[in-house]
Amino acid sequence: MLNHSELYLMMTVTGRNRMPDFIRLYKDKGLDVHLISLGFGTAAEMYMRVLALDETEKMVCMTVVTGHKWLEVKKAMSVRLRIEAPGVGISYIVPLSAIGGKRELMFLTDGQGYERGAEKALKGTEQELLVVISNQGYSEQVMDAARKAGARGGTVIHARGTGQEKAERFLGISLASEKDIILIVTPSEKKTEMMQEIMHEAGTGTKAGAIVFALPVTDTAGMILRPQSEELEEEESGEPAEEKN
Repeated sequence: MLNHSELYLMMTVTGRNRMPDFIRLYKDKGLDVHLISLGFGTAAEMYMRVLALDETEKMVCMTVVTGHKWLEVKKAMSVRLRIEAPGVGISYIVPLSAIGGKRELMFLTDGQGYERGAEKALKGTEQELLVVISNQGYSEQVMDAARKAGARGGTVIHARGTGQEKAERFLGISLASEKDIILIVTPSEKKTEMMQEIMHEAGTGTKAGAIVFALPVTDTAGMILRPQSEELEEEESGEPAEEKN
């Protein structure tokens, strides 16, 4: 259920030629900080014709919004961009569970009237997806910090960031437009420690200039979630470690 006062990550996917229209709309609604990455549509040709999706090359835009701002922007996308029409694009939101740092929070939510409250635990969420935004070329620095708190690995996506003027105002630094987005899945109990390590070792006070926030992961497949000590025990013995109840 949508909460007007909570934070969400808004994801917008549209054709490369249409993305400027979305960005202009967002700017008119007071949203200036985005991450924009290139992608490709994978729908079969038949569905492309049915949906009038004439472009396979897509742009993906990520923006932090409050529930209230989402409803405002959603209405504007319907009226101004006619987003319901085939081929225009799609936009959706995912709840955020945490943002690392007060200044970073202000930077991402400026103009939306968001007031930070107590962090809420999301029931049934044993895993979290950390989304780390760093200057391009510093993904290993971010991962070195995350590994100190138990991270096994991550996925790096290249993107272009906006909102440099706000970064200087809130963070006191000038951010490069070219970004790395590092995606790390971690057990929920390790989330806070991992975010703190990343902020300390690769945060806005470093050349990496990283900002980190977390999204709840409902379920996973293909991931080893046991403590690393059990895995090492299994490797040394050549037999599966005993399950502990």
